[in-house]
Amino acid sequence: MNGLDEELLRDILSYYQGGRSDLVPILLEVQVNFSYLPEEATQLIATFLGITEGAIHSVASFYAQFRLTPVGRHRVTVCRGTACHIRGAPHILGEIENEIGIEEGETRSDLEYTLESVACIGCCALAPCIKINQDVHGELTPGKTEQLFLALNKGEPDAR
Repeated sequence: MNGLDEELLRDILSYYQGGRSDLVPILLEVQVNFSYLPEEATQLIATFLGITEGAIHSVASFYAQFRLTPVGRHRVTVCRGTACHIRGAPHILGEIENEIGIEEGETRSDLEYTLESVACIGCCALAPCIKINQDVHGELTPGKTEQLFLALNKGEPDAR
């Protein structure tokens, strides 16, 4: 298998009986370990469960938490909730797109960044806000956003 830690995947599968009801728990565990669902993994899972790869892709594409493509090292999530929208989230999103060179829904080819938006991240008092991996950054302006990404690109600890 190309670049896939097949031993880790087989170890994950060893905890399951191989029934159809194991599919979602297996996919969740694979994604935790690989950050997405690699195609090579879905092939092995399909064989293990005795189902088609199409059945796996149907389930994986139905649930929003599953990713079929790699995620960047920095996962940038822009809040599009009402408070954030009113306070400038579209401008913040535009600034981020300029800073990292990709559009919403994309992952940079060097796997440094993934940019996505969500309906709300639950930090309305900090609007407009974003998450970079697990860290929330609030009360953003385009200028603050630019400085945040300049610091992040330099690897400065206060950018986390």
